[in-house]
Amino acid sequence: MKRPELDSLLQSILRVAPGISDINFTVGRPPQVEAYGVLKEADVPPHVFNLTPFQTERIALNIINNERRLLRELAKMGSCDCAYSIPNIARFRVNIFRQRGQFAVVMRKAQSEIPTITSLNLPAITKEVAKEKTGLILCTGSTGSGKTTTLAALLDEINRTMPIHVVTLEDPIEYVHPHKRATFNQRELGADFDDFPSGLRAAMRQAPKVILVGEIRDRSTMEIALTAAETGHLVLSTIHTINAGQTINRIIGMFERSEEAQLRIRLSETLRWVVSQRLLPKMEGGRLLVQEIMGSSLRTREAISLGEDESRTFYDIIEQSETFGWCTFDQGILKAFELSRISEETAMLYATNKAKMTRFLDDAKKRLNVTTVDTSGLSLDLKTLS
Repeated sequence: MKRPELDSLLQSILRVAPGISDINFTVGRPPQVEAYGVLKEADVPPHVFNLTPFQTERIALNIINNERRLLRELAKMGSCDCAYSIPNIARFRVNIFRQRGQFAVVMRKAQSEIPTITSLNLPAITKEVAKEKTGLILCTGSTGSGKTTTLAALLDEINRTMPIHVVTLEDPIEYVHPHKRATFNQRELGADFDDFPSGLRAAMRQAPKVILVGEIRDRSTMEIALTAAETGHLVLSTIHTINAGQTINRIIGMFERSEEAQLRIRLSETLRWVVSQRLLPKMEGGRLLVQEIMGSSLRTREAISLGEDESRTFYDIIEQSETFGWCTFDQGILKAFELSRISEETAMLYATNKAKMTRFLDDAKKRLNVTTVDTSGLSLDLKTLS
């Protein structure tokens, strides 16, 4: 398969698969797409029943296009990340990896339009998140939960409202932000900088007010991100954790035990928001974004500094701060259930505290039933009176 043939295949897949997020090329399977969280065969010509090792290798090498850095990473680490684009058609974030001595390729489709807080239907508190001037904002969640998209919406809000310099460090660049009120300089790993720690050190000398780090993967990147947040920058990044408590523990786990006390103090003073995300299957099809949002308060700073215990957990702190616009996953899930967006089974499956969710759902069903009974009773009374 040559590059023009690959481009033609990708275009065919995009045309027949609405809602596509990923394209998967794996040996022993036909080309597959993931749409709305479901992986299925991409039924496009030429019909390929099962990809051969030679075919996936040709796809991988066409995407790599003889770039030495990618070949070196693939040989040394067994995988590499890069971008691939079809001019005027689509851009992809690509991961190429070896499995059982064979190549596999996963291509995530980048959206052409910059998402906004409004278009994503994010909570109103998100605009307050974008108003921060300094500190650390983390968007967390599993792979494919929309972290990059949420950060892009935050950056768009900053771009629309603030005349400042923004530097992004990405692997690869997914959303190309136009200059609005802000000035954007977007740098791509490999093409513009060697690794996140060195890129972040350089960014601090480039006079930005806001720095986006695509992902915090290690201690070095976390250390420099904290330093940048402490020295007057606003740093936005992602971590692969499922909630606020796990995020704090993951960061602390990157450092030595002897550094924990000092690290907790630094983190409590610099962390502004943790926005964690999950995508739940909707009853009408597709997926629904549910977020856990935790800001900075006296209680959260205390929990970060001293750690959680039976009387002090991030879950309870967030749950009791609903009036500030914060919410736990369970509160978001319950709201979605009450609006008939998700089923009871989905609510229980994705709940953080399943015992509490059982009580929440029982109460919600009683409220819904009471409303129905009251309405029927009123209708019957009116008929009797007439």
